[in-house]
Amino acid sequence: MIGSVFSPYYAWARRRGLGDPTHFCALNVALYGKDRTAWAMTERGRGQLQRSARTLAIGPSRVEWDGSALTFHIDERGAPLPKRIRGVVRVQPQTLTQGPIDLDPAGRHRWWPIAPEARVEVRLEHPALRWSGAGYLDSNSGDEPLEAGFRQWDWSRSKLRQGAAVLYDMTFIDGSRRALALRFDGHGNSEAFEPPPSTRLPNTFWWRIPRAIQSEANGHTKILETLEDTPFYARSTVNAQLLGEPVIAFHESLALTRFDTRWAQMLLPFRMPRITANHQGR
Repeated sequence: MIGSVFSPYYAWARRRGLGDPTHFCALNVALYGKDRTAWAMTERGRGQLQRSARTLAIGPSRVEWDGSALTFHIDERGAPLPKRIRGVVRVQPQTLTQGPIDLDPAGRHRWWPIAPEARVEVRLEHPALRWSGAGYLDSNSGDEPLEAGFRQWDWSRSKLRQGAAVLYDMTFIDGSRRALALRFDGHGNSEAFEPPPSTRLPNTFWWRIPRAIQSEANGHTKILETLEDTPFYARSTVNAQLLGEPVIAFHESLALTRFDTRWAQMLLPFRMPRITANHQGR
């Protein structure tokens, strides 16, 4: 991430008029599983950022695009537990979509579902982990902080028997809402469909983040696992139904009014330490 949207340091710098996005960069790695759970999101300054048309390096980690696959060379330490995370993740898109989609009416926030379906290969040395399976690749960009445009959103991605579906349920800063539902085939084409009604899910256990998902089968919609329970963000897997199919949705709930509080941002450095070449906060 360049100009990390969830960086407390970037938020504090913007308040002082010093918000150069290239000085607030991080590679986020999240691993879930028995004996392998780890989280890294160390932020680094512009002196540790290098980029070209095909390569992005942030500190000791780098990302490379070779024309057919995106390869992550990861060399990080976790936080708050300083576990080593080192190895290679390769993401090979099945197909690529055309370009970004505006999320808000003014077009200040954009989302690009680059590869709705992809093949992922994980080869980590620390922790020792080998895995391959289905994945997904997208990108978000914007001309203003997320909290300036949104109060909250719920997002989900589901693998279908043929293709994949991605849904947004967004509440903008003025209280208006937008629901977005797209089905992707295996050739990079997308088709909008009528999103099902929003189904309320239980709040997260620790931070009581509200969660909801657009699903057709209300009575059979349930959380399988909560992967992240933070002051403003929840990540979960959910049993749901879309387009007549039972699916397992990868789901996130984002409470930006929570993120935009001083108390929440004061907690973030415990999981998001910062390293700069010159140890300055600008």
